[in-house]
Amino acid sequence: MYRDAPDPWHLAERWYERRKYDLTVASLPLPRYRRAFEPACSVGELTVRLAERCDRVVACDRVESAVATARRRTSALPHVDVRHLTVPGQWPPGHFDLVVLSELLYYFDTPTLQSVLGLAVDALEPGGTLVTVHWNHPVPDHRGTGSTLARTVGSVPGLTLTADHREDDFVLQVYERDSLDGTAAPSPAAREGLV
Repeated sequence: MYRDAPDPWHLAERWYERRKYDLTVASLPLPRYRRAFEPACSVGELTVRLAERCDRVVACDRVESAVATARRRTSALPHVDVRHLTVPGQWPPGHFDLVVLSELLYYFDTPTLQSVLGLAVDALEPGGTLVTVHWNHPVPDHRGTGSTLARTVGSVPGLTLTADHREDDFVLQVYERDSLDGTAAPSPAAREGLV
């Protein structure tokens, strides 16, 4: 698809996409993150928004032309590193306090999906945030929808669901990795002493 157009889904133009990205960033429970990972970043529309809330962003895509476009879009942001990688085989080293899996998981068969989710949880620091957001309509190339993926991600041990936003078109969920003693991360209100 990228051979015919630099932005085949019109991610930069569609109100649907811009609104979804803004909701994704607004759902983050912390005001600031140290190190984020965004696989399947495509042309970098969400990457730019994440960069506003993160000290460092590692983004990647398997399509070289998408990586080139994302690099151009983030060229003025020295704390953003866009790489040509294919997950799960090429997962960046180190830990993250934010992992964003957006419009990605429904492309994987069950074993690969479990591998990606395992890598994401293993890479998350205790208390770290995992965000998933996926199209919720059947598509021939997709192996699930936002709703079916929500059930799968919800069954992963070590994660606590902290936000669940569902619309006809997409499902956006926020999970936080449990602390080392197994306790769930505090809510944004609890972090500020409101409850």
